[in-house]
Amino acid sequence: MRIGDVRVNQSFVHDPVMLQEILEVFSAMNTGVFADCTLGGAGHSTAILSAHPEVRLLGIDQDDVALASAQAVLDGAGLGGRATLRRARFDAVSRIVAEEGIGSLAGVLFDLGVSSPQFDVAERGFSYRFDAPLDMRMDRSRDFSAHNVVNEYDVEALIDMLRRNADEKHAVRIARAIVAARPILTTAHLSEVVSNAIPAPARRRGGHPAKRTFQAIRIEVNAELDILPGAIRDAINLLAPGARLAVLTYHSGEDRIVKSVMRSAETGDCTCPPNLPCACGAQRTVSRVRIAREASKSELERNPRASSARLRVVEKLRIEDQN
Repeated sequence: MRIGDVRVNQSFVHDPVMLQEILEVFSAMNTGVFADCTLGGAGHSTAILSAHPEVRLLGIDQDDVALASAQAVLDGAGLGGRATLRRARFDAVSRIVAEEGIGSLAGVLFDLGVSSPQFDVAERGFSYRFDAPLDMRMDRSRDFSAHNVVNEYDVEALIDMLRRNADEKHAVRIARAIVAARPILTTAHLSEVVSNAIPAPARRRGGHPAKRTFQAIRIEVNAELDILPGAIRDAINLLAPGARLAVLTYHSGEDRIVKSVMRSAETGDCTCPPNLPCACGAQRTVSRVRIAREASKSELERNPRASSARLRVVEKLRIEDQN
């Protein structure tokens, strides 16, 4: 199939990560609007709508290809009439909820991974597995792309990006190699430059040597870490009492941010000694939900991309429980 100028060999559907765990998280949700802030191929949302006949979906994604395919998937499952899809970054959730006239949300999901079809469509430029122009834009209407990062950032900016977005140990060597090799126009050229910059012993460990660099650039292009804290806080504020927020992360930078924001909401940023009653006026808004944090062994055998997934869940407290 073709959506716009992108050829997609199959529909955008991919194997949703930790699907059974996500269904368990939202098992008590009976009515209301469920927001999937990173809709992708609608794998999670299709299963949730199927399990909860009285729930409606607000699906958000900045990728036009994902939205078009998700609509087709939902329509094919007979669920399209219960879904409202909006093209936007996930940090627009509060604005979109207001525009749609939704009072509060019965549940919210963020799956921060890149969908398999985004990696697998070569011309999107996300993957080191294909030779394609440097791109990596989830929202293709934006001008800023991987080409700008790779060819315009100076050495210090590249080093900072690689460390901040991917905890890359060889950030200095990689940054210097990228600047020296400019212009770099394709994913294959970038992959070669990065691989050659990493010491040979390190290239033999931990998967493809360019994996972290591609991850860091993708995050930079789409401002994923910059917009994440505010989006999580907004989602918590939008939850109805007793409703849950679930977030799937895929690397340590994302997970640290999500953990920090959730912890802040869980404690109300209380500054009192932990062994004493709170006297600082902090107001808790959520409680942590204990659930499996990682994909099961059987899922990992079926879907290796789930190996880095981490799940965090909080539940909105009722007003009388927030003090």
